[in-house]
Amino acid sequence: MEKYLDIIKNAYSGYWNYLKNEIITINHWDNYFYGLIAISLFVWILEIIFPWRKQQSIFRKDFWLDTFYMFFNFFLLNLMILIALSETASEFFNDILGLVGLSVSNFQLFDVDKLPLWLGLLIFFIVSDFTQWNTHRLLHRIPFLWNFHKVHHSVKEMGFAAHLRYHWMEPIVYKSLLYIPIAIIGGFDAQHVAIVHFFSIAIGHLNHANLGWDYGVLKYVFNNPKMHIWHHAKKLPEKAKYGVNFGLTLSVWDFIFNTNHVPYNGKTIELGFSGDEDFPKNFIHQELYPLKFKK
Repeated sequence: MEKYLDIIKNAYSGYWNYLKNEIITINHWDNYFYGLIAISLFVWILEIIFPWRKQQSIFRKDFWLDTFYMFFNFFLLNLMILIALSETASEFFNDILGLVGLSVSNFQLFDVDKLPLWLGLLIFFIVSDFTQWNTHRLLHRIPFLWNFHKVHHSVKEMGFAAHLRYHWMEPIVYKSLLYIPIAIIGGFDAQHVAIVHFFSIAIGHLNHANLGWDYGVLKYVFNNPKMHIWHHAKKLPEKAKYGVNFGLTLSVWDFIFNTNHVPYNGKTIELGFSGDEDFPKNFIHQELYPLKFKK
């Protein structure tokens, strides 16, 4: 137990020092703090220049709430929960395997360090995106998890910052299910992971932005605003009561597994979920909502 407490303590102090350094130091390209700001400003400018829903205000409904969520979830949430949790869970998992004489390396199919960089990053990206696509489906199908995912679907007007409006429980679920497949692949340099991460953030921002793009033939590969808005539709098709278009970065999984759904131009469809009129409108009550275990 003392070992795990030390891991948690070191994780907190280490991440706090990292976060301070990210804010103070801007001389490296993979700076997550200013990278998030740069991507957000870029996509917001695109929204302003090429608005799909022209009647929607630049400072749309819940703009500032979503902006707060964006920074809270991307930075403070990591500080308070995820870094310590993920490092502790990783050590605990290794200890469990050690009891039967195994380690994570026994399950490692290959080491990405021995592959060409582009191929290693591509494998990492595809495996992580497919795992997250399946996790996203679980968030919709399991009532307990759906109660947490409602926070993200409480968005009533789409904009780039809605991408990172989610309950703190979601990344715990995502990271837990993502741990084993990533361990099987092997380790990556942090700068290389940043390439994939920034790309995924950019696509996620675009998916939620007030833009009417579908990328032409690339819509069968990448998720896009015209496709993702149907994921947020309040009225779902009868054949897909748990949702549609679950892709995060890639849309190809939805086409492969027949969960794609874009029946017509969805520019003016109502967003949300059944009963969202009673859903809390502020950060604190939205975070506490799932803990009430409403039926």
